[in-house]
This record gives sequence, structure tokens and C-alpha cells, in this order.
Amino acid sequence: MMGYLARRLAAIIPVLFGISLVTFSLIHFIPGDPVRIMLGRGATAEMMANARHQLNLDQPLYTQYFLWLWNLLHGDLGRSYGMDKPVTDLILSHFLITLRLAVFGVIISVLIAVPTGILSATKKDSAVDYLSRVISSIGISLPPFFTGIILILVFALDLRWFPSMGVAPELFSLDGLKTLLLPAFTIGFYTSTVISRMLRATMLEVMEQDYVRTARSKGLSERAVIYGHALKNALIPVVTVIGTNLGYLLGGTVIVETVFAWPGLGFLMVTAVLKRDYPLVQGIMLFFALVFTLANLGVDMIYSFLDPRIRHR
Repeated sequence: MMGYLARRLAAIIPVLFGISLVTFSLIHFIPGDPVRIMLGRGATAEMMANARHQLNLDQPLYTQYFLWLWNLLHGDLGRSYGMDKPVTDLILSHFLITLRLAVFGVIISVLIAVPTGILSATKKDSAVDYLSRVISSIGISLPPFFTGIILILVFALDLRWFPSMGVAPELFSLDGLKTLLLPAFTIGFYTSTVISRMLRATMLEVMEQDYVRTARSKGLSERAVIYGHALKNALIPVVTVIGTNLGYLLGGTVIVETVFAWPGLGFLMVTAVLKRDYPLVQGIMLFFALVFTLANLGVDMIYSFLDPRIRHR
């Protein structure tokens, strides 16, 4: 197990290197001058030349990349052009806001998906099953930004139950929960439809296995068979879906955060791209990649606890 973990951690290094190279190349292909955006239209040619020299933008692209990579190896992601703050500090501060949204989104998705998936599987081809499958199909078909806009129109602008955008400084307060509920439900609803369909399919497959029939033949109650034998093994592929979605959410829900003006990593990423803030874009993308790889690694580690037959060698 420890050898497998060490190999997986070592494999993250070339992945991050490749993503940093691709991100650096793509961001420099985007039209727009970061110095012009930073200084404004009133900047003189001399002011712009001095700024480019200070930011090393007058160097060849390969020199800029290796300078950034050298600083990265020393733990320095650089400073944001537009905000004049260390990129690391900006990422960590906005990540905590995204973490708040991601955790609540996953909790909502699990609370919706697990009971729905189990009920749909145990009541196969019933009215409950058909209704669950229809709702799941609708949820998968609707993009999150559309769901978010509908929620804003109905619950924020029409009913005025919740604020339409922003974040409250205190999470465990009435205002904090109000600002969190709509974006978290937008994320959770979309994710729950995927998890629910996956859990239904795996539950139906597992309930046809020999050990489930053996458990029934022993006289165990249907509840004990489902929750004590079938559900645990059915959760193995579902954990993959939850883990990858959690990695996606922690990496930055760009669309949802933009719709609700939620000042997390996704919103910060959009702002950095619009301002051609090269160090900030590169730092956020590198952080996204790290979160995804660690989330996938965590899912693999959980496998062996859910199913003792799985051993990483």
C-alpha cells in the first residue's frame, strides 16, 4: 500500500509540469496586453516599457516560463499583476470560500442521491422508479448555469427568500446559510442526478449476486440485505463519481460561482483571465490540477476500505 501511494504521488510531478507548460502557452496566446489592462489607456510608452521590464514580460517566452518554474520550485507562485498580492495568498483565501460551497454541494447531492438511488433500485419499474429516472434525466440535461439562473429568478427575485449573489462572512449564521443555499443546491442537484443513476445501476447489479441471494435464503430481513450486504459493494463505483465531482468542485466551480458572484477560485479564475493576469491564471490552474490528482488518489485509497478484496500493489 505504501509503495503504491509513493508511486502515485511521484506520478503527480510530471502531470503538474505538463499542465503548467500547457497553461503557460495557452494564456500567452490569448489576445490582450496585461500591462495595458493594468495601467489603463492613459499610460505612456515609457511607463509600459518599465512595467514590462519589471514583470519580465520583455523576455522571450521560454525565459519567462523557466523563471516562473524556478520560482515555483522555491515555493513562489509570483505576484498577481492586477491585485499586487502573492498568488499563493490569493489562492488559499479564495479556496476556503470555494471549499465552503463544494462541501455543502456534495452533502446536498449525497442526501438527495443515495436515498433516491436505493429507492429506485428496490422499487424497480414502479411509479417511484420512473419518476426518479425522469427527474435524473432532466437534471443531467440542464446545465448548472441554467438551473442557477432559474433559482435566482424564482427564489431571489420573485419570492425574495434568498439573496441572489455574494457571500456572508459568517458561515454558521442565518445570512451565511441563505447566501450558500442557492449555489450549493445548484451544484448538488446536478451532481445528485449522476450519483443517483449510478447507484441505481450498481444496486440492481449487486442485488443479483450470489451472496445477496444467500443472505436472503438465510432469512435476513430485506433491510438487512440491502444495507448490510448490497449497499456497501454498490457504493464502490459511486465513490468514484463522488470523488471526481468533489475534485471538480474544489478545483473551482467556475460557472456557478460566476452566476452567483461567489468569490471563490472559479470567480477569481474568470477575473484573472479577463485581466490577463498570467501568474494568477497559472497558479490557479496548477492548484486545480493538484486538487484533481489528490482527489483521484483519495478515491483509490477509499476503495480498499470499502472492499477488502481490493489491494493496491
